Amino acid sequence: MSTSEFKPIVRIGDKDLDGHKAVAYALADIKGIGVNTAFALCRILGIDPLMKLGFLSEAEIKKLDEAVRKLHELAPGWFVNRPRDPLTGKNLHLIGADLIVAVRNDIELMKKIKCWRGIRHMLGLKVRGQRTKTTGRTGITIGVAKGKK
Repeated sequence: MSTSEFKPIVRIGDKDLDGHKAVAYALADIKGIGVNTAFALCRILGIDPLMKLGFLSEAEIKKLDEAVRKLHELAPGWFVNRPRDPLTGKNLHLIGADLIVAVRNDIELMKKIKCWRGIRHMLGLKVRGQRTKTTGRTGITIGVAKGKK
């Protein structure tokens, strides 16, 4: 492979990725795809996950881009990030801006129906059952005032 074939920036999934990184770790820069998902995707497609992304051929990059966009068709239902989507009922794997919009819509729906998580989101409090007595404090009076001896 000559250096003329090397691509310093590769566009996959509407995101510019660093060609100097290994394929799996470069794919993990896409929102909605982590390192384990990227390794699984490389294993499905038969691409070496530790090869530099910039050295992939155009055909491999195109195949990788299509796989990233249609991961829900390649992976089992338990592997995707949106199983049984509330709107469509299908198993979906969203990436990038689609994922951000879907999460925002989910939070707005929870606020609208006033479920427990929605109320916590509305009030700006912790949502997942964390401790709030000592952490997550906001405002001027943070900390403990030392008494006079």
